[in-house]
Amino acid sequence: MKPMKEILLLIYMIVMSMSVFGQKQILSVFPNPAETTLVKGRFILTSATKIYVDNLETSGRDAELFNEYLLKYYSFSLDISVSQRYDSNAIIIRTITEQDMPDDAYRLDVSNGFIIIEGKGAGVFYALQTLIQMLPPYKTDVFKLQRIKIYDYPQYKWRGMHLDVCRHFFTVEEIKKYIDHISFYKMNVFHWHLTDDQGWRIQIDKFPKLTSIGGYRNGTLIGHAKDTVKKYDTIRYGGYYTKEQIRDIVAYAERRHVMIVPEIEMPGHSLAALSAYPEYSCTGGPFEVAKSWGVFEDVFCTKDKTIHFLEDVLSEVMDLFPGKYIHLGGDECSKVRWEKCPECRKVMKREGFKNTGQLQHYVMRTIGKFVSSKGKTIIGWDEILEEKLSPGAVVMAWHGDSVATAAANLKHDVIMCPTDYCYFDYYQGDSITEPLAIGGNTTLEKVYSFDPAPKKITPEQRKYILGGQGNVWTEYISDFKQLEYMVFPRMIALSEVLWSKTENRAYESFDRRLQKHVSLLDMYRVNYRRLNK
Repeated sequence: MKPMKEILLLIYMIVMSMSVFGQKQILSVFPNPAETTLVKGRFILTSATKIYVDNLETSGRDAELFNEYLLKYYSFSLDISVSQRYDSNAIIIRTITEQDMPDDAYRLDVSNGFIIIEGKGAGVFYALQTLIQMLPPYKTDVFKLQRIKIYDYPQYKWRGMHLDVCRHFFTVEEIKKYIDHISFYKMNVFHWHLTDDQGWRIQIDKFPKLTSIGGYRNGTLIGHAKDTVKKYDTIRYGGYYTKEQIRDIVAYAERRHVMIVPEIEMPGHSLAALSAYPEYSCTGGPFEVAKSWGVFEDVFCTKDKTIHFLEDVLSEVMDLFPGKYIHLGGDECSKVRWEKCPECRKVMKREGFKNTGQLQHYVMRTIGKFVSSKGKTIIGWDEILEEKLSPGAVVMAWHGDSVATAAANLKHDVIMCPTDYCYFDYYQGDSITEPLAIGGNTTLEKVYSFDPAPKKITPEQRKYILGGQGNVWTEYISDFKQLEYMVFPRMIALSEVLWSKTENRAYESFDRRLQKHVSLLDMYRVNYRRLNK
């Protein structure tokens, strides 16, 4: 029989090994880092901790955001300075440009006396988001951080979230909060759907009626669009963003390393614009901003006058958004009006078209050339694949793998957002117990199972898959609390799908980490869907 001292020592070693293993399993950082090594010991972060940066204009700006976070949730901030000499108990931040380091990669080393952060591109910002997630979910002025070494980088370049503000409108502060949510999980694209049948949400100086008339509707559908008997309220509803507000939001997003991609729908989903300027239709109207949801027969006419109008609108839009991309929609366009329109027939004859379907390609190709002449790249929903694509056009694949593979085969970049995995306006549980939604059923586990690379894609085609995004259409999402409910925690799952290595992803581990992480969401007062419902 072993001496009691040996037995107790053995028990102690087993318990300690289980403790370390447990820590590794429940390190609730999202997305899951590429490489993580836990080291024995702690770093004590207090209000006396100093931050040293290599440049106030780059890493210093990211450090300032970290300070804003500390001040908001813990009521203290840290001294930031540029120095090559460091006191102990400090955070040292460096921007690096190593050629063999992936874009937006970072190293985070939490040691006994220092926290050392090195980042490439947006890497410093992402390292600080990881550090924030390691802080306690309650107010304190002493943080005992587990010593840890992390090397991390994204698998996909495009890690986005979409938001439709046409069906329901969201304020500037709500948009900024949405951007905060996006950037916190290391996503880098905000696809802002600004125009549709139910509202025009962006100020255009040359065409002021787009917002004064097209920005408001005289009622909204009550209940579901599939209801046999449809009911409407009579409340005037709408709003729009001024150019000053948009510039403010763009700057806010840029500081958080988020690119905003504006979407101006064409040639369909255009009733709001036509209600303001009916002369750009086939029939001359009159029209009203849509009160219900769906696909409508009245769309932009393909005549030259309309093309010039769209070019003028986009000129003002492109001046507001410095990013590379402009989304032109291109989906769900009815051809009914074009069939009987003399002006559209003239265009068909001039261009040698045999059917009205070719007119949609004509609009997208013509506008695409204009956008390209301004140094921008167009994106369209995957219906733009129905005809020959404009050179350089990016396809947003919402119908799934087959269209994505077809686009990649034509050497066009692809953004994956299939409805079954990436539409966060779908139900996320039993429709009887969930709030009213458009339909479908996309659970958290299903989102996590999403693979952005189509199953039958070749290695050569795979390089055209830029990444993916979650889409949030707001027919049945009328306020920001409901928006958060539909997005959280599904967005967290998608962020990990787009960032983390496949071999680092397992739903059981994700679920355990999420169970711990939601205490942070509680601190932020996020209205997330409760787990295990």
